[in-house]
Amino acid sequence: MAIVTEEQVIKVMRQYNPWWKNPAAINEETKPYKRVAFYNAVNILIRKTIRRFLLISGARRVGKTTIMYQIIEKLINDGVNPKNILYISFDNPIVKLESAENILRIYETLYPTTGEKYIFFDEIQYSENWELWMKVIYDSRKDITMAATGSASPVLEKGSSESGTGRWSVLKVPTLSFYEYCCLLSLPEPMIPEGLQPTHFLDMSSSEMGDLIEQFSHLAVHFNRYLVIGGFPELVMSDDDAYAQRMLREDVVDKVIKRDVLTLFNIRNPLLMEKLFLYLCINSSKIFNASTAAKELENITVNTIDNYIDALEMSNLIFVSKPTAVGSKSALMGKPKIYIADAAIRNAVLMVDDVLSDETELGVMVETTVYKHMVSFYQNNPAVLGYYRKLKDNQKEVDVVVELPREKILCEVKYKNNSHISESDAIVELCKDNKNNISHAFLITKRMEDFGITRHETNVPIMRVPAVVFLYLLGKLESEKMDGKL
Repeated sequence: MAIVTEEQVIKVMRQYNPWWKNPAAINEETKPYKRVAFYNAVNILIRKTIRRFLLISGARRVGKTTIMYQIIEKLINDGVNPKNILYISFDNPIVKLESAENILRIYETLYPTTGEKYIFFDEIQYSENWELWMKVIYDSRKDITMAATGSASPVLEKGSSESGTGRWSVLKVPTLSFYEYCCLLSLPEPMIPEGLQPTHFLDMSSSEMGDLIEQFSHLAVHFNRYLVIGGFPELVMSDDDAYAQRMLREDVVDKVIKRDVLTLFNIRNPLLMEKLFLYLCINSSKIFNASTAAKELENITVNTIDNYIDALEMSNLIFVSKPTAVGSKSALMGKPKIYIADAAIRNAVLMVDDVLSDETELGVMVETTVYKHMVSFYQNNPAVLGYYRKLKDNQKEVDVVVELPREKILCEVKYKNNSHISESDAIVELCKDNKNNISHAFLITKRMEDFGITRHETNVPIMRVPAVVFLYLLGKLESEKMDGKL
């Protein structure tokens, strides 16, 4: 006897798909603001020249489900029969007990409609052998277009690489950029030229750049809240910041670590995973030594630490930045830097009092935020992101190095009241040597009046840009389909 009856599944289906009865019901599920990821998703899923299924990956609460609802809304508004659209979440306890294949069978028995069908599966990783089933559907059912989401990206990507070559595309959805945060809150936009890039500052006079920076001054206070609340859409709209941080701990961190990670990656020691994540929060943006961590965390094996790090990265909770050499300069190799996926997650876990007045904590938050923005900005480009630390003097470091086929970009975060760098700083030394093939270098500063080219005599000028301006422009360029063109 089946644990779940077909009638129970149909009841759940009807609850998830109110537009079958009333097409206008979709309007209650969507949000008016559409993220960059929505437009990227539509471009992949609905284009007619190249058929692809879509896998949307990202942490909990970044808005993956909202993006699917917005796509459904667009389809209905474009004239697609609402009964030709199925949405269902495998996070549902009843749905979890059914295979994706049987869900589709029940749906098509319920509504044997003609024409193209659009299938939306949320948290697909909870469906056993989902990737093999999607492969069969892609190859045998040309009348079906499908999108799926998952909170554990490489679980999806592994299935994609093994079964989905040429069949589906993975779209990673990060937390909101600072630009998206401002748009979501309908903050007044700075009056700046369309397509303005940080590299354009090199062609501006001091007065021109000053006038431009002034356009961003009203956003400084909002940037501070963005650092504390983070880029989770629902929490951004909350009027209770303390409650929002609690939700971060409970929904984003606890549910991922205590449920998703344990279920998907067969973690045998959940308490150790929690301790490791706390350890990473404390040591975020620092060089990570697995041997040291293994000794400090109950003296477990390095291999276990490495496996747990992989699981956290796959679950979209951390970024791993690997060391890289720059031109003729040798660099420290082997040990990565770990960033929490959003600075606000770290704040919520550590519960640091008055974090905005602690210059050290603030510096970690901004460096984390810069790295997150750079990862998102270059995700659709053949870019390799990492950091540089000098081999013989490991205190000399550049926070972010972006390697492109024809460009190499350096980015150093100095989020302090005094952002002075000396002649011996790594970014200065690297920019003096033509052999390093550096195209651009940026120093990310705190004060709005701290901008312009530094006074160092370098072959590549080092441009100081306030963090508020730099991050806003990255998000805006991404929204204008100019991501990757810094």
